[in-house]
Amino acid sequence: MTDVDKRLIAEAKRVREFAYCPYSHFAVGAAVLGASGEIYGGCNVENASFSVTNCAERTAIYQAISAGEQDILALAVVAEGPSPVPPCGACRQVIAEFRIPHILMANLADDVKEMTLEEILPEAFTDENMNG
Repeated sequence: MTDVDKRLIAEAKRVREFAYCPYSHFAVGAAVLGASGEIYGGCNVENASFSVTNCAERTAIYQAISAGEQDILALAVVAEGPSPVPPCGACRQVIAEFRIPHILMANLADDVKEMTLEEILPEAFTDENMNG
């Protein structure tokens, strides 16, 4: 694991503390690395209407995009649990949309699993599927 990977995980742990999760009580933090070298964090934000809840991974990605990042190089996600927490299906699709190649999954016990985009979402639906 690189020093940048460690910084991403540390930021994901830090922003996890801001999670708004009164229903699931499952706090999640995420951080992404933009091509600029900047790191953007995000946490999960729940809603009584569960379908409008936003996951930490998507919050971090949208933070980076909103700041003008066009290329995201890596993503880290952290939650409490017995093993590293993987992104949900919706987050995997957003990760695929922005072609984030390096994904780190961790828990609070510092267990880490590294995967590529192709490993977490093989045969992802992308713009290439629409352009024939």
